[in-house]
Amino acid sequence: MPKVLISDKLSPAAVEIFRTRGIDVDIKTGLSPADLRAIIGEYDGLAIRSATKVTKELLDEAGNLKVVGRAGIGVDNVDIRSATARGVVVMNTPLGNTITTAEHAIAMMFALARQLPEATVSTKAGKWEKNRFMGVELTAKTLGLIGCGNIGSIVADRAVGLRMKVLAYDPYLSEKRALELGVEKAELETILARADFITLHTPLTDSTRNILSREALAKTKKGVRIINCARGGLVDEEALAEGIKSGHIAGAALDVFETEPAKDSPLFALENVVCTPHLGAATAEAQENVALQVAEQMSDFLLTGAVTNAINMASVSAEDAPRLKPYLALARSLGLFAGQLTQAREGALRKVTVEYEGQAAKLNQKPLTAALLAGLMSPLMEGVNMVNASVFARDHGIDVAETVHDRPTEYLTLLRVTVETDGLTRSVAGTLFAGSRPRIVEIKGIKVEADFAPRMLYVTNKDKPGFIGRFGATLADAGLNIATFHLGRSAEGGDAICLVSLDEDVPELVLNQVRALPLVVQATPLTF
Repeated sequence: MPKVLISDKLSPAAVEIFRTRGIDVDIKTGLSPADLRAIIGEYDGLAIRSATKVTKELLDEAGNLKVVGRAGIGVDNVDIRSATARGVVVMNTPLGNTITTAEHAIAMMFALARQLPEATVSTKAGKWEKNRFMGVELTAKTLGLIGCGNIGSIVADRAVGLRMKVLAYDPYLSEKRALELGVEKAELETILARADFITLHTPLTDSTRNILSREALAKTKKGVRIINCARGGLVDEEALAEGIKSGHIAGAALDVFETEPAKDSPLFALENVVCTPHLGAATAEAQENVALQVAEQMSDFLLTGAVTNAINMASVSAEDAPRLKPYLALARSLGLFAGQLTQAREGALRKVTVEYEGQAAKLNQKPLTAALLAGLMSPLMEGVNMVNASVFARDHGIDVAETVHDRPTEYLTLLRVTVETDGLTRSVAGTLFAGSRPRIVEIKGIKVEADFAPRMLYVTNKDKPGFIGRFGATLADAGLNIATFHLGRSAEGGDAICLVSLDEDVPELVLNQVRALPLVVQATPLTF
């Protein structure tokens, strides 16, 4: 039974989902990093919010960990690179709190436009400073969106409803999507120059860090108001404070800060600055939604292999997972076959081409390629699995290509992998027999039909009389029983292939005897 640790506070309903699905779950919140490291090795899954820090040091102790589920959008508290290197899937819940966060941004914009916090404090202090708080309308103002994804698009929809003109800067926003939202796709420079309000809705990455830098803020329209409910670090807070003091920037509303908890900031002493303690997702509905979502996602992964909202690998829906399962086994087996034949003396692995034909061409190929790469590289490198296989390939300079064929094939479904090293090129293809059993159907262009077996021996030889008898006698003399025997050849008298499955491993002495037989070119033991 899979075992999950919940290390941050989650809804009791989420805990019940784990238990109902058959997951053994422990709830241990508030653990110190040392205490968490001491117990993490027991668990297959870790469910967190923002308090738990999933560091390299923690992952080094997490020998059984398969998945980290973050109840929320941000994964700043997870070392994604280390998790990927360890083969741990990292999931978040990007849709559970999108409406809540978007509504908070709109609320902050209203509060900033009408100076509501200062007016509240003044009125509660017994003052009646009606002339002091002169606000601005949102109607007909220009809103600049930096980021127009899940949350940004909701903000855009609400802003259009308020009769604002919306400019959107997002490299991934298509013209068609902009038209659907009723926004104008614009460059960042255009937003800086034209927007009356600027709101940020982008993750914190190397390319977005400090996107509203001192230089960018200097280019903004005089009187602009800045809202950030996305991530601290997107705005230069010191430059923002100076801009407000100088009068160039009319005000700011921040829910997130570069350092959190934010105990001190040059913005805190300023009027026309609204600050909240990272409340973007702080509604009862959002807290419940993300907790339930992460519990379902983690349960699906641990029980069926379904991958939803993963940060570091291709998604596999719960509906697709059962259908993909035999294909994943076929892909991994083909990769293992090719990987075990790839010898160091042939030089570095340079290129891998995966071809999909028939029914395989209609599937989600990304996880299949990941499984194939994991099988291919595991005999050559340690610690490779579906999660980190593409990273390993990239880091080792291996070019990976996928080809989907829309053409007639003699098999209902077919996968072919072609491996190129410094020394040679080889390929192997396979299909599913009876819809579920992986089978080899081609090696180096030679037709050979064989089921994968736990122990196999692959031999290439010259197609001449006498080989089969001597080969069989060698194995028989060593007391090795042949379970299945499969032959193929390129042409009469040309290259031939012999693939046998055995009941036990081939001792090194017997392997050398096979290699020394006349006509034998290569003999390689295989395990699956």
